[in-house]
Amino acid sequence: MGFEWFISLRYLKAKRKQTFISLITIISMAGVAVGVMALIVVLGVMTGFTAEFRDKILGINSHIVVQKFGDVIADYRAELPILGAQPGVVGVTPYLTSQVMITAGSGGTGAVLRGIDPASVRDVLSLDKYMLQGSLDDLNRPDANGSSRLPSIVIGNELAMQLHVGMGDNLRLMSSAGPLTPMGIIPKMKTCRVVGIFQTGMYEYDSILSFVSLATAQEFLDLGETVHGFELRVDDIYQAHEIAGELEKRLGPTYVARDWMRTNKNIFSALQLEKTALSIIVALIVMVAAFNIVSTLIMVVMEKSKDIAILKSMGATSRSIMRIFIYEGLIIGLVGTTVGIIGGLILCEILSRYRFIKLPDVYPISTLPVQVLPGDVILISVTAVLITFVATLYPSWQAARVDPAEALRYE
Repeated sequence: MGFEWFISLRYLKAKRKQTFISLITIISMAGVAVGVMALIVVLGVMTGFTAEFRDKILGINSHIVVQKFGDVIADYRAELPILGAQPGVVGVTPYLTSQVMITAGSGGTGAVLRGIDPASVRDVLSLDKYMLQGSLDDLNRPDANGSSRLPSIVIGNELAMQLHVGMGDNLRLMSSAGPLTPMGIIPKMKTCRVVGIFQTGMYEYDSILSFVSLATAQEFLDLGETVHGFELRVDDIYQAHEIAGELEKRLGPTYVARDWMRTNKNIFSALQLEKTALSIIVALIVMVAAFNIVSTLIMVVMEKSKDIAILKSMGATSRSIMRIFIYEGLIIGLVGTTVGIIGGLILCEILSRYRFIKLPDVYPISTLPVQVLPGDVILISVTAVLITFVATLYPSWQAARVDPAEALRYE
Protein backbone atom coordinates (compact mmCIF):
# COMPACT_ATOMS: atom_id res chain seq x y z
CA MET A 1 0.00 0.00 0.00
CA GLY A 2 1.35 3.46 -0.93
CA PHE A 3 1.84 5.86 1.93
CA GLU A 4 -0.80 8.21 0.48
CA TRP A 5 -3.49 5.50 0.83
CA PHE A 6 -2.20 4.53 4.28
CA ILE A 7 -2.34 8.10 5.60
CA SER A 8 -5.74 8.84 4.03
CA LEU A 9 -7.20 5.74 5.71
CA ARG A 10 -5.67 6.78 9.05
CA TYR A 11 -7.20 10.26 8.71
CA LEU A 12 -10.64 8.71 8.35
CA LYS A 13 -10.24 7.13 11.77
CA ALA A 14 -10.51 9.80 14.45
CA LYS A 15 -8.81 9.65 17.81
CA ARG A 16 -10.86 9.90 20.96
CA LYS A 17 -10.31 13.63 21.28
CA GLN A 18 -11.20 14.14 17.60
CA THR A 19 -14.56 12.38 17.54
CA PHE A 20 -16.18 15.33 15.72
CA ILE A 21 -14.01 14.79 12.64
CA SER A 22 -15.10 11.15 12.44
CA LEU A 23 -18.75 12.12 12.93
CA ILE A 24 -18.82 14.59 10.05
CA THR A 25 -17.08 11.97 7.88
CA ILE A 26 -19.92 9.55 8.62
CA ILE A 27 -22.46 12.31 7.91
CA SER A 28 -20.77 13.00 4.55
CA MET A 29 -20.92 9.31 3.63
CA ALA A 30 -24.57 9.18 4.70
CA GLY A 31 -25.36 12.25 2.60
CA VAL A 32 -23.89 10.63 -0.52
CA ALA A 33 -25.69 7.36 0.27
CA VAL A 34 -29.08 9.07 0.71
CA GLY A 35 -28.64 11.03 -2.51
CA VAL A 36 -27.68 7.95 -4.54
CA MET A 37 -30.48 5.88 -2.99
CA ALA A 38 -33.08 8.56 -3.71
CA LEU A 39 -31.86 8.93 -7.29
CA ILE A 40 -32.07 5.18 -7.93
CA VAL A 41 -35.59 4.99 -6.50
CA VAL A 42 -36.80 8.03 -8.47
CA LEU A 43 -35.38 6.77 -11.77
CA GLY A 44 -36.71 3.27 -11.06
CA VAL A 45 -40.21 4.57 -10.37
CA MET A 46 -40.25 6.86 -13.42
CA THR A 47 -38.86 4.11 -15.68
CA GLY A 48 -41.41 1.64 -14.31
CA PHE A 49 -44.26 4.09 -14.75
CA THR A 50 -43.23 4.81 -18.36
CA ALA A 51 -42.85 1.10 -19.16
CA GLU A 52 -46.20 0.21 -17.56
CA PHE A 53 -47.92 3.09 -19.34
CA ARG A 54 -46.32 2.06 -22.64
CA ASP A 55 -47.40 -1.57 -22.20
CA LYS A 56 -50.99 -0.52 -21.54
CA ILE A 57 -51.05 1.66 -24.64
CA LEU A 58 -49.46 -1.04 -26.81
CA GLY A 59 -51.79 -3.67 -25.36
CA ILE A 60 -54.79 -1.94 -26.91
CA ASN A 61 -52.97 -0.28 -29.84
CA SER A 62 -50.64 -1.70 -32.45
CA HIS A 63 -46.96 -0.88 -32.96
CA ILE A 64 -47.57 0.41 -36.50
CA VAL A 65 -50.73 1.55 -38.30
CA VAL A 66 -50.79 1.50 -42.13
CA GLN A 67 -53.45 3.54 -43.94
CA LYS A 68 -54.19 4.85 -47.40
CA PHE A 69 -54.40 8.59 -47.94
CA GLY A 70 -58.08 9.67 -47.92
CA ASP A 71 -59.41 6.29 -49.02
CA VAL A 72 -60.29 2.81 -47.87
CA ILE A 73 -58.26 -0.23 -48.90
CA ALA A 74 -60.32 -2.33 -51.27
CA ASP A 75 -58.24 -5.46 -51.99
CA TYR A 76 -56.81 -5.67 -48.50
CA ARG A 77 -56.22 -9.44 -48.62
CA ALA A 78 -53.60 -8.90 -51.32
CA GLU A 79 -51.72 -6.48 -49.07
CA LEU A 80 -51.49 -8.86 -46.09
CA PRO A 81 -48.65 -11.03 -47.51
CA ILE A 82 -46.67 -7.91 -48.46
CA LEU A 83 -46.90 -6.46 -44.97
CA GLY A 84 -46.22 -9.80 -43.29
CA ALA A 85 -43.06 -10.31 -45.39
CA GLN A 86 -41.50 -7.09 -44.11
CA PRO A 87 -38.46 -7.91 -41.90
CA GLY A 88 -39.27 -7.25 -38.24
CA VAL A 89 -43.07 -7.60 -38.63
CA VAL A 90 -44.49 -10.52 -36.61
CA GLY A 91 -48.23 -9.87 -36.93
CA VAL A 92 -50.72 -8.13 -39.26
CA THR A 93 -54.46 -7.61 -38.90
CA PRO A 94 -56.97 -5.44 -40.83
CA TYR A 95 -59.28 -3.04 -39.04
CA LEU A 96 -62.17 -0.61 -39.45
CA THR A 97 -62.94 2.31 -37.18
CA SER A 98 -65.78 4.79 -36.90
CA GLN A 99 -67.39 7.11 -34.40
CA VAL A 100 -70.87 5.98 -33.45
CA MET A 101 -73.60 6.64 -30.92
CA ILE A 102 -74.33 3.73 -28.58
CA THR A 103 -77.65 3.67 -26.76
CA ALA A 104 -79.20 1.31 -24.24
CA GLY A 105 -82.55 1.91 -22.62
CA SER A 106 -82.92 5.67 -22.18
CA GLY A 107 -79.18 6.37 -22.04
CA GLY A 108 -76.64 6.91 -24.77
CA THR A 109 -73.10 8.11 -25.39
CA GLY A 110 -70.59 8.58 -28.16
CA ALA A 111 -68.05 5.83 -28.74
CA VAL A 112 -65.40 4.59 -31.13
CA LEU A 113 -66.38 1.40 -32.93
CA ARG A 114 -63.52 -0.79 -34.13
CA GLY A 115 -64.00 -3.71 -36.45
CA ILE A 116 -61.37 -6.39 -35.92
CA ASP A 117 -60.59 -9.84 -37.25
CA PRO A 118 -60.73 -12.18 -34.22
CA ALA A 119 -58.56 -14.73 -36.04
CA SER A 120 -55.55 -12.43 -36.53
CA VAL A 121 -55.99 -9.67 -33.95
CA ARG A 122 -54.27 -11.78 -31.26
CA ASP A 123 -51.06 -11.65 -33.34
CA VAL A 124 -51.03 -7.87 -32.94
CA LEU A 125 -52.97 -6.78 -29.84
CA SER A 126 -53.06 -8.14 -26.28
CA LEU A 127 -56.79 -7.72 -25.78
CA ASP A 128 -57.27 -11.11 -24.14
CA LYS A 129 -55.39 -10.14 -20.96
CA TYR A 130 -57.76 -7.19 -20.43
CA MET A 131 -60.97 -9.19 -20.75
CA LEU A 132 -63.02 -9.18 -17.54
CA GLN A 133 -65.86 -11.25 -18.99
CA GLY A 134 -66.42 -13.05 -22.25
CA SER A 135 -64.00 -13.67 -25.10
CA LEU A 136 -63.05 -12.21 -28.46
CA ASP A 137 -63.95 -15.54 -30.03
CA ASP A 138 -67.64 -14.61 -29.60
CA LEU A 139 -67.43 -11.79 -32.13
CA ASN A 140 -69.41 -13.37 -34.96
CA ARG A 141 -71.76 -12.25 -37.71
CA PRO A 142 -75.48 -13.01 -37.50
CA ASP A 143 -76.43 -16.44 -38.78
CA ALA A 144 -76.72 -16.57 -42.56
CA ASN A 145 -80.04 -18.45 -42.40
CA GLY A 146 -81.79 -15.35 -41.08
CA SER A 147 -82.19 -16.45 -37.48
CA SER A 148 -82.70 -13.93 -34.74
CA ARG A 149 -79.14 -14.12 -33.43
CA LEU A 150 -77.70 -10.64 -32.99
CA PRO A 151 -74.16 -9.56 -33.88
CA SER A 152 -71.80 -9.47 -30.92
CA ILE A 153 -69.95 -6.54 -29.39
CA VAL A 154 -67.22 -6.17 -26.74
CA ILE A 155 -67.16 -2.93 -24.74
CA GLY A 156 -65.10 -1.31 -22.00
CA ASN A 157 -66.18 -1.58 -18.38
CA GLU A 158 -66.57 2.21 -18.00
CA LEU A 159 -68.77 2.31 -21.09
CA ALA A 160 -70.82 -0.57 -19.69
CA MET A 161 -71.35 1.32 -16.42
CA GLN A 162 -72.39 4.48 -18.28
CA LEU A 163 -74.98 2.53 -20.26
CA HIS A 164 -75.99 0.31 -17.30
CA VAL A 165 -75.54 -2.87 -19.32
CA GLY A 166 -73.86 -6.21 -18.68
CA MET A 167 -73.19 -9.52 -20.36
CA GLY A 168 -76.03 -10.59 -22.65
CA ASP A 169 -77.70 -7.17 -22.78
CA ASN A 170 -78.54 -5.48 -26.09
CA LEU A 171 -77.08 -2.20 -27.41
CA ARG A 172 -78.10 -0.06 -30.36
CA LEU A 173 -75.42 1.33 -32.66
CA MET A 174 -76.23 4.52 -34.57
CA SER A 175 -74.14 5.93 -37.40
CA SER A 176 -74.60 9.15 -39.33
CA ALA A 177 -73.35 7.45 -42.49
CA GLY A 178 -76.88 6.55 -43.59
CA PRO A 179 -78.79 7.02 -46.84
CA LEU A 180 -79.73 10.49 -48.04
CA THR A 181 -83.48 11.01 -48.36
CA PRO A 182 -85.67 14.05 -49.12
CA MET A 183 -85.96 14.44 -45.35
CA GLY A 184 -82.21 14.36 -44.85
CA ILE A 185 -79.75 11.68 -43.81
CA ILE A 186 -81.33 8.81 -41.95
CA PRO A 187 -78.92 7.34 -39.38
CA LYS A 188 -78.12 3.67 -39.70
CA MET A 189 -79.00 1.54 -36.70
CA LYS A 190 -77.96 -1.90 -35.60
CA THR A 191 -78.68 -3.89 -32.46
CA CYS A 192 -75.82 -5.85 -30.92
CA ARG A 193 -75.50 -8.13 -27.93
CA VAL A 194 -72.75 -7.65 -25.34
CA VAL A 195 -70.55 -10.76 -25.28
CA GLY A 196 -67.48 -9.31 -23.58
CA ILE A 197 -66.32 -6.56 -21.23
CA PHE A 198 -62.68 -5.46 -21.00
CA GLN A 199 -60.75 -3.21 -18.62
CA THR A 200 -57.37 -1.71 -19.52
CA GLY A 201 -57.19 0.57 -16.48
CA MET A 202 -57.10 3.65 -18.75
CA TYR A 203 -60.35 5.59 -18.61
CA GLU A 204 -59.82 7.06 -22.09
CA TYR A 205 -60.03 3.57 -23.58
CA ASP A 206 -62.46 1.89 -21.23
CA SER A 207 -65.08 4.62 -21.67
CA ILE A 208 -65.19 4.94 -25.46
CA LEU A 209 -63.85 1.80 -27.16
CA SER A 210 -66.03 -1.00 -28.47
CA PHE A 211 -65.13 -3.94 -30.70
CA VAL A 212 -67.15 -5.88 -33.26
CA SER A 213 -66.07 -8.36 -35.89
CA LEU A 214 -64.69 -6.99 -39.14
CA ALA A 215 -67.64 -8.41 -41.11
CA THR A 216 -70.16 -6.78 -38.75
CA ALA A 217 -68.43 -3.41 -39.07
CA GLN A 218 -68.29 -3.67 -42.87
CA GLU A 219 -72.00 -4.44 -43.04
CA PHE A 220 -72.97 -1.73 -40.54
CA LEU A 221 -70.83 0.97 -42.20
CA ASP A 222 -71.83 -0.24 -45.70
CA LEU A 223 -68.20 -0.53 -46.79
CA GLY A 224 -68.38 -3.86 -48.57
CA GLU A 225 -65.13 -5.86 -48.52
CA THR A 226 -62.92 -2.90 -47.63
CA VAL A 227 -60.94 -1.85 -44.56
CA HIS A 228 -59.55 1.42 -43.25
CA GLY A 229 -56.06 0.06 -42.71
CA PHE A 230 -53.79 -2.50 -41.07
CA GLU A 231 -52.36 -2.85 -37.60
CA LEU A 232 -48.90 -4.37 -37.31
CA ARG A 233 -46.83 -5.83 -34.49
CA VAL A 234 -43.02 -5.80 -34.66
CA ASP A 235 -40.46 -7.85 -32.77
CA ASP A 236 -38.58 -4.77 -31.49
CA ILE A 237 -40.78 -1.83 -30.53
CA TYR A 238 -37.83 0.57 -30.68
CA GLN A 239 -37.31 -0.30 -34.36
CA ALA A 240 -40.93 0.52 -35.24
CA HIS A 241 -40.02 3.93 -36.68
CA GLU A 242 -37.47 2.44 -39.10
CA ILE A 243 -39.82 -0.38 -40.12
CA ALA A 244 -42.63 2.13 -40.74
CA GLY A 245 -40.33 4.12 -43.02
CA GLU A 246 -39.44 0.99 -44.99
CA LEU A 247 -43.12 0.11 -45.37
CA GLU A 248 -43.94 3.55 -46.78
CA LYS A 249 -41.19 3.11 -49.40
CA ARG A 250 -42.41 -0.38 -50.22
CA LEU A 251 -46.14 0.42 -50.48
CA GLY A 252 -45.76 3.67 -52.40
CA PRO A 253 -46.67 7.33 -51.87
CA THR A 254 -50.40 6.67 -51.43
CA TYR A 255 -49.82 4.91 -48.10
CA VAL A 256 -48.75 6.24 -44.73
CA ALA A 257 -47.32 4.20 -41.84
CA ARG A 258 -47.36 5.66 -38.32
CA ASP A 259 -45.46 4.01 -35.49
CA TRP A 260 -46.49 4.08 -31.82
CA MET A 261 -43.81 6.60 -30.84
CA ARG A 262 -45.06 9.05 -33.44
CA THR A 263 -48.69 8.52 -32.47
CA ASN A 264 -48.08 9.02 -28.73
CA LYS A 265 -45.15 11.43 -28.99
CA ASN A 266 -46.64 14.07 -26.68
CA ILE A 267 -47.36 11.61 -23.86
CA PHE A 268 -43.94 9.97 -23.83
CA SER A 269 -42.12 13.28 -24.31
CA ALA A 270 -43.91 14.62 -21.22
CA LEU A 271 -42.97 11.51 -19.22
CA GLN A 272 -39.33 11.78 -20.34
CA LEU A 273 -39.25 15.47 -19.41
CA GLU A 274 -40.70 14.70 -15.98
CA LYS A 275 -38.13 11.96 -15.44
CA THR A 276 -35.29 14.32 -16.38
CA ALA A 277 -36.59 17.11 -14.14
CA LEU A 278 -36.97 14.81 -11.14
CA SER A 279 -33.50 13.37 -11.73
CA ILE A 280 -31.97 16.84 -11.73
CA ILE A 281 -33.82 17.81 -8.56
CA VAL A 282 -32.79 14.66 -6.70
CA ALA A 283 -29.21 14.97 -7.99
CA LEU A 284 -28.98 18.17 -5.97
CA ILE A 285 -28.99 15.93 -2.89
CA VAL A 286 -25.69 14.46 -4.10
CA MET A 287 -24.42 18.00 -4.65
CA VAL A 288 -25.28 18.89 -1.06
CA ALA A 289 -23.40 15.78 0.08
CA ALA A 290 -20.44 16.93 -2.03
CA PHE A 291 -20.40 20.23 -0.13
CA ASN A 292 -20.31 18.19 3.07
CA ILE A 293 -17.24 16.41 1.74
CA VAL A 294 -15.62 19.77 0.94
CA SER A 295 -16.23 21.04 4.46
CA THR A 296 -15.03 17.77 5.98
CA LEU A 297 -11.77 17.80 4.07
CA ILE A 298 -11.15 21.47 4.80
CA MET A 299 -11.55 20.76 8.52
CA VAL A 300 -9.19 17.79 8.21
CA VAL A 301 -6.63 19.97 6.41
CA MET A 302 -6.85 22.56 9.19
CA GLU A 303 -6.54 19.85 11.84
CA LYS A 304 -3.67 18.06 10.13
CA SER A 305 -1.64 21.09 8.99
CA LYS A 306 1.22 20.11 11.30
CA ASP A 307 1.20 16.56 9.96
CA ILE A 308 1.27 17.94 6.41
CA ALA A 309 4.22 20.16 7.29
CA ILE A 310 6.14 17.22 8.79
CA LEU A 311 5.41 15.06 5.74
CA LYS A 312 6.70 17.81 3.46
CA SER A 313 9.80 18.21 5.66
CA MET A 314 10.42 14.48 5.29
CA GLY A 315 10.32 14.76 1.49
CA ALA A 316 6.66 14.35 0.53
CA THR A 317 5.80 16.33 -2.60
CA SER A 318 2.80 18.61 -3.03
CA ARG A 319 1.35 16.05 -5.46
CA SER A 320 1.53 13.33 -2.78
CA ILE A 321 -0.21 15.61 -0.28
CA MET A 322 -2.98 16.24 -2.81
CA ARG A 323 -3.38 12.50 -3.38
CA ILE A 324 -3.82 11.90 0.36
CA PHE A 325 -6.88 14.14 0.55
CA ILE A 326 -8.21 13.17 -2.89
CA TYR A 327 -8.09 9.53 -1.80
CA GLU A 328 -9.81 10.42 1.46
CA GLY A 329 -12.63 12.18 -0.40
CA LEU A 330 -12.92 9.32 -2.90
CA ILE A 331 -13.17 6.80 -0.07
CA ILE A 332 -16.05 8.81 1.40
CA GLY A 333 -17.71 9.01 -2.03
CA LEU A 334 -17.18 5.34 -2.91
CA VAL A 335 -18.45 4.08 0.45
CA GLY A 336 -21.46 6.41 0.31
CA THR A 337 -22.20 5.45 -3.32
CA THR A 338 -21.93 1.72 -2.57
CA VAL A 339 -24.21 1.96 0.45
CA GLY A 340 -26.65 4.12 -1.54
CA ILE A 341 -26.75 1.64 -4.45
CA ILE A 342 -27.36 -1.30 -2.13
CA GLY A 343 -30.04 0.61 -0.21
CA GLY A 344 -31.70 1.88 -3.38
CA LEU A 345 -31.81 -1.58 -4.98
CA ILE A 346 -33.21 -3.13 -1.80
CA LEU A 347 -35.89 -0.43 -1.54
CA CYS A 348 -36.81 -0.83 -5.22
CA GLU A 349 -37.07 -4.60 -4.77
CA ILE A 350 -39.39 -4.12 -1.79
CA LEU A 351 -41.56 -1.66 -3.73
CA SER A 352 -41.66 -3.95 -6.75
CA ARG A 353 -42.43 -7.14 -4.84
CA TYR A 354 -44.98 -5.98 -2.30
CA ARG A 355 -46.53 -2.99 -4.15
CA PHE A 356 -47.89 -1.47 -0.95
CA ILE A 357 -48.03 2.08 -2.34
CA LYS A 358 -51.44 2.54 -3.97
CA LEU A 359 -52.08 5.21 -6.59
CA PRO A 360 -55.28 7.29 -6.93
CA ASP A 361 -57.84 6.38 -9.58
CA VAL A 362 -56.70 9.28 -11.79
CA TYR A 363 -53.68 7.18 -12.80
CA PRO A 364 -53.99 4.28 -15.25
CA ILE A 365 -51.93 2.13 -12.83
CA SER A 366 -53.21 0.97 -9.44
CA THR A 367 -49.84 0.52 -7.68
CA LEU A 368 -46.46 2.21 -7.91
CA PRO A 369 -44.42 0.39 -10.59
CA VAL A 370 -40.63 0.08 -10.29
CA GLN A 371 -38.15 -0.95 -12.96
CA VAL A 372 -34.43 -0.48 -12.36
CA LEU A 373 -32.23 -0.42 -15.45
CA PRO A 374 -28.54 -1.41 -15.14
CA GLY A 375 -27.60 1.58 -17.28
CA ASP A 376 -29.27 3.97 -14.84
CA VAL A 377 -27.43 2.42 -11.87
CA ILE A 378 -24.08 2.70 -13.66
CA LEU A 379 -24.79 6.30 -14.67
CA ILE A 380 -25.77 7.25 -11.11
CA SER A 381 -22.68 5.54 -9.67
CA VAL A 382 -20.25 7.20 -12.07
CA THR A 383 -21.90 10.61 -11.61
CA ALA A 384 -21.79 10.38 -7.80
CA VAL A 385 -18.11 9.39 -7.80
CA LEU A 386 -17.24 12.18 -10.24
CA ILE A 387 -19.06 14.75 -8.11
CA THR A 388 -17.20 13.61 -5.00
CA PHE A 389 -13.91 13.67 -6.90
CA VAL A 390 -14.49 17.25 -8.00
CA ALA A 391 -15.39 18.12 -4.40
CA THR A 392 -11.96 16.92 -3.22
CA LEU A 393 -9.92 19.10 -5.57
CA TYR A 394 -10.08 22.42 -3.68
CA PRO A 395 -9.33 21.03 -0.17
CA SER A 396 -6.52 18.91 -1.65
CA TRP A 397 -5.06 21.94 -3.38
CA GLN A 398 -5.24 23.87 -0.11
CA ALA A 399 -3.41 21.05 1.67
CA ALA A 400 -0.69 21.02 -0.98
CA ARG A 401 -0.11 24.76 -0.44
CA VAL A 402 0.69 24.36 3.29
CA ASP A 403 4.11 25.91 4.03
CA PRO A 404 6.11 23.73 6.47
CA ALA A 405 7.95 26.73 7.90
CA GLU A 406 4.72 28.59 8.64
CA ALA A 407 2.98 25.51 10.09
CA LEU A 408 5.90 24.59 12.41
CA ARG A 409 7.10 28.08 13.31
CA TYR A 410 5.76 28.07 16.86
CA GLU A 411 6.20 24.33 17.58
